[in-house]
Amino acid sequence: MVTETRQRQADRSRETRRKLMVATVECLVELGWSGTTTTVVAERAGVSRGAQLHHFRTRGELVAAAVEHLGAESVQVLKERAAGLDGVAPGERIPAVVELIADFYASDLFTAALELWVASRTDPELKTVVVPLEVRLGRETHRLAVELLGADETKPGVREAVQITLDLVRGLALANQLTDDRKRRARIVRHWATMLEGCLGGRAEK
Repeated sequence: MVTETRQRQADRSRETRRKLMVATVECLVELGWSGTTTTVVAERAGVSRGAQLHHFRTRGELVAAAVEHLGAESVQVLKERAAGLDGVAPGERIPAVVELIADFYASDLFTAALELWVASRTDPELKTVVVPLEVRLGRETHRLAVELLGADETKPGVREAVQITLDLVRGLALANQLTDDRKRRARIVRHWATMLEGCLGGRAEK
């Protein structure tokens, strides 16, 4: 009985933390960094202030946990979407991969991360959390891009071509923050995919 009670308490604790982190990300997307206060997050999560303070004593602690949650969720989402490319014809794989990555960066997850990046520029405490996240997420997305593109980075220029792809779609995602840039993004992504095929030495095979 004691073990079951402890397990239920642990489950409730994990669920409370999850709700708080999800609410933090949602607030970052909808309200921006300045509007993402601990009070607003607790209300959005449906959690009492006491419960919120039990898990995260400060805004910094809450955002740090949300940053980690955001990073793990971002990578998982990209992996799940990548699984849908298995049935894509070889001749269309490179365009499909580039479009997948471009759509990923244009998502709400990127918007939330962007709020943190901008805020961390002038917030040393937040920066110590955000910079490592950016490094890990950058490495993981690069690794996934190489895998999905079937890119051989031992060939001259291939690693740079993959990184250019990631930098390009990140820039396009920034352009999409203020206006709906989907049509222009689609044209640029398709054009770059054609150029990328030449950089990679042909069409990718799974």
